[in-house]
Amino acid sequence: MCPASNPEKSQPSKDDPETCPDYFRWIYKDLEAWRETGITRETLERASDKAHFRLIIKGGRVYVQQYKKSFQTRDVFTIWGIVQLLRMYPGQVPDLELLFMCDDLPEIWRRDYRPRPGVNVTWPPSPLFHYCGHSGAFDIVFPDWSFWGWPEINIREWNKMLEAISEGIKKVKWEEREPYAYWKGNARVGKRRDLMNCHDPMVHLYRQDWWKEGSIGYKTSNLEDQCTHRYKIYVEGRAWSVSEKYILACDSMTLLVKPFYFDFFTRSLVPMEHYWPIRPREKCSDIVFAVHWGNNNTKKAKAIGRNGSGYIRKNLKMKYVYDYMLHLLQSYGKLMKMNVEVPQGAKEVCPETMACPINGGRMRQSMDDSLVMSPSVKAACEMPPPFEEDELKRFLEKKESIEKEVEKWTNEYWEEQKKILKH
Repeated sequence: MCPASNPEKSQPSKDDPETCPDYFRWIYKDLEAWRETGITRETLERASDKAHFRLIIKGGRVYVQQYKKSFQTRDVFTIWGIVQLLRMYPGQVPDLELLFMCDDLPEIWRRDYRPRPGVNVTWPPSPLFHYCGHSGAFDIVFPDWSFWGWPEINIREWNKMLEAISEGIKKVKWEEREPYAYWKGNARVGKRRDLMNCHDPMVHLYRQDWWKEGSIGYKTSNLEDQCTHRYKIYVEGRAWSVSEKYILACDSMTLLVKPFYFDFFTRSLVPMEHYWPIRPREKCSDIVFAVHWGNNNTKKAKAIGRNGSGYIRKNLKMKYVYDYMLHLLQSYGKLMKMNVEVPQGAKEVCPETMACPINGGRMRQSMDDSLVMSPSVKAACEMPPPFEEDELKRFLEKKESIEKEVEKWTNEYWEEQKKILKH
C-alpha cells in the first residue's frame, strides 16, 4: 500500500539560483512538434500500441498501466526513477499522462508524417517517451533506467558508479596508462561487428560475455577498473548505448564513433573539446591515427579526456538528471489538452509497492541506494533560453567544421604513411 497522504509541496531555497546545463535547451526542440497543437487524447492514444507502459501522475501520485514487459528491468527502474522525482520535488510535477517505450530503437519516425500523394498524414505525431532520439524521429528523449541501476549486469546507481569511477581514475596516472585505444562490450550488434575486424596493436578490443561474467560474479567487468588506457572507444550498439557516460567519465580521451542516435545529455558535446571524432566507415584507420596523434600530443589528448570527464562530473550530477526530468515533464504537462484520467487496471506505485516485496539481491540494493530520502533543499536549476535558429545552425556547423578538420589530418597522415611504405 502507498501512504495515504503525499509529501507536502516542498519550498526549496532559491537563494542561489543557477542556470541548468546547456543540454537542457534541447527540451524545447524535443517538444516542438506539439507546441502549436498541444496533445489531445486522440493524439496520445495513437502510440499506445507501441508503448511498454502508460504512466499517469495525478495529484502527486503515480499510476502505471503495463502493456508489455520490457527487456530485463528497464521499465521497473524507469518507473522507479519517476517515483523518486516526485519525492525529490513533491508538488512540482503537474498532472499528466505519458506513454513510454523501453526498446533500443526509436519508434515515431518523421518520414511517416511527411505529406505524400495518396496518403492521409495525421498531424501531430504521437508523443512517445524513449531513451534515445534520432534526427529522423520524434521520440521524446528521457534519462535511461541505468541512472537508478542495472542489476542484471552489476551496474550500480549513477552516484555510486561515478564515485567508483572517480576512485578508479586515481589508480593509474594518465601518463602511465596504456598508450592504446580500449573497448569492451557486446560485439554482436550494430557498428561493433566491423570494429572487431580492426586488428591493430594500437587498438585493444575485448568481447564481453555477460553470461560468463554472471557465472564468475562480474569480477572482470567492473567499469571502475576499465580506466587504464589513455584512449577509450565509444561505439553504438543497436542504437545509443548507456556505456557513453561511463566511458566519458574515465578521464581517457574518448574516441567517439559518430553516433546516429543521441540521449538527453550528449547533444551539447563538442568534438576536440570533449572527445575525438571517429568516422563510422573508417573506424579502424581513424582510431589508429587518433592514438598516434594523442601519443605525440599528450598534453592536448589528456586535456580532451579531462574535459570529457569534467563535462560528465559537472553537468550530469544526479540532481541535474532529476532537474532535466522535472523541466521536461513540466513542459510536457503544459501541452496536455485533455483530462488526465487513471484508467481501469492501472496500479498506484510508490517505493513501498516497488521495493518492499523484493527481499535482498542487486535489484533491491539498487533501489535502496537510489531512494530519495527527502525533498531537495535546493530549487531545480533554471531553464536556459531556447536556441535561436541561427545559433543552433552555427553550433551544428561548428561541430561539422571540426570533424572535417580532423578528417583532413587523418587523411594526410595516411597519405604520408603510403609514401613512406613506397620508399
